[in-house]
Amino acid sequence: MPPPLLIDLATLDLTRTALAKRQIYDLLPHRHEFQLLDGVCMYDVPGERIVTYVDVKTDDWWVRAHVEGRPLLPGVLMLEMAGQTSAVLAKLAGNDAFMGFGGVERCKFREMVVPPARLYILCTGVDYRARRIISDAQGVVDGRLVFEAQITGLTIR
Repeated sequence: MPPPLLIDLATLDLTRTALAKRQIYDLLPHRHEFQLLDGVCMYDVPGERIVTYVDVKTDDWWVRAHVEGRPLLPGVLMLEMAGQTSAVLAKLAGNDAFMGFGGVERCKFREMVVPPARLYILCTGVDYRARRIISDAQGVVDGRLVFEAQITGLTIR
């Protein structure tokens, strides 16, 4: 049985965009294909919570090569999306350093993500410090939990 969602999506206005893609990548250094997040629905810096979304499209750059004839969003990309979501929250909280992936714990993929789909990334802070951030993250499509993980980001100087 899947765990409860970190953030109750029913309490949010999922049509609202708190930060657009351009604003996200003004905060993050990712470029080109690795600008994976399409928007931020909600963020609560004091509560260390954020919800981002990704519109998974049939013509995304990875579709042609990841399981020909049956495109599946790669799990490593979902983890990258979760890492970027966590980094956005850290940036909004005032961490100006470059954050790199430090680790993944308790990761479980529960369902496939097949385009077209809107994937919501839910993220809550577990331990945010100047040199390291730890966040719990979940991915949700159509109200179903598709992955969960704990993400660690490290300050890279």
